[in-house]
Amino acid sequence: MFSIPTIPSATAAFSAYTALAAWTMLLRNILDEIQSVVNKLVPEKLKTKLLTLLTNFISVHSSLELTLVINNNQGQGSVFNRLFEAAEFYLPTKISSSVHRLGVSQGPKDANLSLSIEKDQEIVDYLDDIELRWKSVFAESEKTNNNKKDRKSFELSFQKKHMKRVLEDYLPYVLKRTEAIKEERKVVKLYSLHFHGDNSGGERWGWINLDHPATFDTLAMDLEMKRELKEDLDRFVRRREYYRRVGKAWKRGYLLYGPPGTGKSSLVAAMANYLNFNIYDLELSSVHSNSNLRNLLVGTSNRSIIVIEDIDCSVELQNRDTAPNGRRNGDNQLTLSGLLNVIDGLWSSLGDERIIVFTTNHKDRLDPALLRPGRMDMHIHMSYCNPDGFKLLASNYLGIKDHQSFNEIEGLMKEVNVTPAEVAEELMKSDDPNAALNGLLKFLKRKATECDKLRVEVKGGVGDVDGGDGDEGQGTQITDDIHVAERTPSNRNIIRNRIVRSSFTGYGEAPPMPAMHHSFSR
Repeated sequence: MFSIPTIPSATAAFSAYTALAAWTMLLRNILDEIQSVVNKLVPEKLKTKLLTLLTNFISVHSSLELTLVINNNQGQGSVFNRLFEAAEFYLPTKISSSVHRLGVSQGPKDANLSLSIEKDQEIVDYLDDIELRWKSVFAESEKTNNNKKDRKSFELSFQKKHMKRVLEDYLPYVLKRTEAIKEERKVVKLYSLHFHGDNSGGERWGWINLDHPATFDTLAMDLEMKRELKEDLDRFVRRREYYRRVGKAWKRGYLLYGPPGTGKSSLVAAMANYLNFNIYDLELSSVHSNSNLRNLLVGTSNRSIIVIEDIDCSVELQNRDTAPNGRRNGDNQLTLSGLLNVIDGLWSSLGDERIIVFTTNHKDRLDPALLRPGRMDMHIHMSYCNPDGFKLLASNYLGIKDHQSFNEIEGLMKEVNVTPAEVAEELMKSDDPNAALNGLLKFLKRKATECDKLRVEVKGGVGDVDGGDGDEGQGTQITDDIHVAERTPSNRNIIRNRIVRSSFTGYGEAPPMPAMHHSFSR
């Protein structure tokens, strides 16, 4: 507001108005003169053509841009849009100083913070010299239970003439780059089967993050077998085009067999950590029909390991086609032929880069149809602990490479069968290498004495020994039977519990299982 002394006088205001009016009249006269000259010098047809060109230029430049709208869901909202997910992963990697608002979050077991693009924020990206502008848009959706939830989408704007390159080059690149980002950030998950709380009979995969320390470097298994397995896995993951060229589904099957406690579950965890693959623990005793099995397999992701533990005793699969009463099983029961079909039949081609693992303590009890190449491509014998395995365990648990008691321990291992789990349990009982190795020596001597007593009883006709556990080249069957009698659990635990709890062997009860996250099978 003006103060009294600074209010302009009426004379000054009138003078300013007069000057402005004079300048306006002068400008109008100049424009009239220019129009008169143009009318005299420029023909009417040329004026019309110039006016048309100017109109077209303005019209074209006002609609040069095309905007693609990328919604969360496709169609009626029932199918998730991969491009929307890709945008959420890709755009935070392109954040610049022009962005003023970002969302930030971190999950309970996430190592890093996650960024998201907030409402109306714009990110500029380039494909060669083509400018592409992304914008995050929120629209209010319909009320649900008196709650309003914003529906998020992304808008991608660019010049229309570049539409073909955007659709054929840029968006496929964003999808491919997103897969690489997901692999870089991926945390291996362990899935197991859970059921709905209602009476619908549906199943879902529940998962937890698998933070298991097992690696190939820490596994006490045959060194040559370990090398062959790693080479086979490496060859498998790099042969996508090879499998496509020869007309085979991109999958691989492994049979892990051997006595309990020899590291079969730890080997599965090591494979998952090595490849960064998720694990699906498929317990066949919870699968009621062939169609049920197919639906569960459809709900698994690519780049995953599907594990069926204790395949020899998890479910009756001796007969492919008929039930015990002689009737055809059909699709409402789980049959061996149904299992074989999802392993290497038409249903096996539904996913890419899948690994199927069977585990068993008794390879000789399996139907030969499960073992042929193409189903179980590699048979891996998980044996008792040998001197090389013992030295690896001593290095891992005690941090020593040599000790005066090594020779005696290795000699006893040639006389009795002892599993890596038993050796590890003894080594964990003390941080002092001398005390731990002394405890292991006592344990091995005690087992040797028990074996000697059993041999005397057998020779004297006091007892009888069953024919062993069917594993190949495993010393005396007497020792095998002692081992099986000592180690066989009364109830079967699914692989999820074995893997998660295996790190706590020897120190009381394992901690309770973490809460499961659920993803419904499709």
